[in-house]
Amino acid sequence: MNPTMRSPCSAAAAALVQPNPSPAKFPASFVWRRRTETDRVYVSRSRRTRHHRVSFQLKVAVDKAMDWVSEKIIWPSPDDEILFWKKDYSSHDVGTDLPVTVRKDSDLMRIIHVTAEMAPIAKVGGLGDVVTGLARACISRGHTVEVMLPFYECIPKSQMTELALIRTYNSYHDGNWISTNAYRAIVSGIPVILIEPSNNFFKGQTIYGGSYNELEAYLFFSRACLEWMQVAGVQPDIIHVHEWQTSALPLLYWDMYNKLSLRKPRIVLTIHNMEHYGECRQEQLSKCGLDGEVYAVTDKAVDDRTIGHNPERLSLLKGGIVYSNAVVTVSPTYMRETLRSGWLGSTLITHKDKYHGVLNGVDNAIWNPATDIFLPAQFDAEKTEGKKICKHYVQRGLGLPTESLAAVPDSHASGDNVPLIVCITRLVAQKGLHLITHAIKLVEELGGQMVVLGKAPDARVDREFKSLVDLHNKGSRIRILLMYSEELSHLLYAAADMVLVPSIYEPCGLAQMIGMCYGAIPVVRKTGGLADTVFDVDDPTNPEAANGFVFEGIDEGSLKWALGRAFTHYKEKPDEWKRLVKKVMKIDNGWNNTAGKYISLYSLARAR
Repeated sequence: MNPTMRSPCSAAAAALVQPNPSPAKFPASFVWRRRTETDRVYVSRSRRTRHHRVSFQLKVAVDKAMDWVSEKIIWPSPDDEILFWKKDYSSHDVGTDLPVTVRKDSDLMRIIHVTAEMAPIAKVGGLGDVVTGLARACISRGHTVEVMLPFYECIPKSQMTELALIRTYNSYHDGNWISTNAYRAIVSGIPVILIEPSNNFFKGQTIYGGSYNELEAYLFFSRACLEWMQVAGVQPDIIHVHEWQTSALPLLYWDMYNKLSLRKPRIVLTIHNMEHYGECRQEQLSKCGLDGEVYAVTDKAVDDRTIGHNPERLSLLKGGIVYSNAVVTVSPTYMRETLRSGWLGSTLITHKDKYHGVLNGVDNAIWNPATDIFLPAQFDAEKTEGKKICKHYVQRGLGLPTESLAAVPDSHASGDNVPLIVCITRLVAQKGLHLITHAIKLVEELGGQMVVLGKAPDARVDREFKSLVDLHNKGSRIRILLMYSEELSHLLYAAADMVLVPSIYEPCGLAQMIGMCYGAIPVVRKTGGLADTVFDVDDPTNPEAANGFVFEGIDEGSLKWALGRAFTHYKEKPDEWKRLVKKVMKIDNGWNNTAGKYISLYSLARAR
């Protein structure tokens, strides 16, 4: 951070260490004494009551600092013409700086990600975060990494630097060679190749849901990426594809481009959600230049659910599993779950020797409360005063009742006895919609506050949540915001006391890990990656890992049991809660460890 642009939290910290305070402001019996290079405390001249006087003085100093912060912050209101999360930030990009303390790998590779999403320029869900976080982590370890992405019409060019046309070439689709532009840009420190066909593919104001045939557009994109590598003479060690949208690329590579000039690359597929199969008719696959009929067999790409039907269909995701050199899903528990259930289970069992579960990470360059540009006050595990300010800021901006800032930070025993729960999610069945709606009622009954942030792609679900908006949003407890905002999500995580993730199934989940980075205690259902990252505080068998509240059922009673325990801990055990907040903020869920596991898989898969 620019030292001249100090946050209110930094200023508050500075206010706590000013030498020679005015005798008019502080008791004459206290003087400054240095304890460490970064910490000053008031010490009583009288040793007999030193402990009590120090405690009193710390509270006075904190109160003064909080008053100073309160004066400097422009507090928002729901009546503001410009909503508080829509103000003009200096940058939405994390910049090009990469960790300098990460040890470089000795066996370096060139890796190209081929993906439908990338944060922040083309983000719909967690896929975009994963691609950006993994790419940055591998670059920091010394590898050469690029991301290939469709040049969606809606991509904000302001969030890219060094954008330039690097090649115009032709790529095949449905009997024609389509003129295609390849652009190069830098996004979050990552080189990005953007593919722009001259037809109507990827036109529209959203990443998904344009007027074009989406499946055919991604078939075109998968081949266009390989075509670009061939005409540009690029031979990466690894081509890393993601989800069904790019799962046709392994088929195209091994049955076409590897027989031409692309001999070096090996293919890694990451499945972020097994419920999206990429259903495809044979004639649609044929439009990318492959013979769709060839793949309509059990050991290639036929959708097993349609065997015996007329017509039988293909699954691009299944084809990607069969044809990739390594297949990864995004948590060890989800890997085990998918081997036991779902129609793709038999295919995964057949290829289990190349199937791996690797937990996602959090990009600490983006999700870091100590450096987050979206927050009114920054904070970390050792100095959490800024979190209280963020809570107060969000409450005021959303028109929720607030507690006094005069209460001592890090403690809600002296006034802040109302926990704030946030749920940031896509409003789809997977995320436990009935549990979210029940949580809204339950939080009201328990005397808390709750904010739901998310969009519902299904019209029926959207109508149901709009009725909840009408019912709750003018009250004093609940705010339901049917939208997605990257800026607001940062603010909500920073403000939250708890983050709710009641998913019916969850391949990995980022919300619980991001929440912990910001000191929000997770309340989760035990499934998939949630089971790998959140461990119940009341489980006597694993106290070292305890970091949240967990329930197993999909019924309302199970949720009530977990939320009730969380509220009890928050209200009745403030010192334990404070220690838990500090503990979860120190957990390292960053990408470097996860990137090391991916690099090991890349090394096993690469051609020698």
